[in-house]
Amino acid sequence: MSVFSLALSSAWAQDETLAAPEGEIVLTMTGNISRTNRDDMAVFDRAMLTTLPAAVLETSTVVTDGTKRFDGFLMRDLLESVGAQGEVVTATALNDYVIDIPMDDFEQFDVLVATHMDGEALLPSDKGPLWIVYPRDDHAELQDIRYDYRWVWQLLELDVK
Repeated sequence: MSVFSLALSSAWAQDETLAAPEGEIVLTMTGNISRTNRDDMAVFDRAMLTTLPAAVLETSTVVTDGTKRFDGFLMRDLLESVGAQGEVVTATALNDYVIDIPMDDFEQFDVLVATHMDGEALLPSDKGPLWIVYPRDDHAELQDIRYDYRWVWQLLELDVK
């Protein structure tokens, strides 16, 4: 974990509530989280997500041609920012696609929540605004269909269990 990430985590940990979103909500987190900003949920607009440490990943995908550059933030940083505790994260997409992802994935691999691909913001019309991206080119075991199912584009909600 980077020094910046540790500093961010410490800053968020001092405040048990998250800031309220000012823009359109792009991500909702529910379940076993300790820091919230609306009822028992954590809701984020784009600006709030930019406060997480930035991360970059270059990898191929099964739905695009060649290697792509993805910009965003690490899933583990997002989970830490809300005090998530659990074994599984259920990811739900805009098209109602739902899949359970083991929390261990986020510790074992640098799983990115991408906001941009090749410098362009991800839009709901093309896999955005958020896309869970695995570093598949860095780990042979990630080039398996079980992991491909965990690449959730048009990510809308995360439920920590």
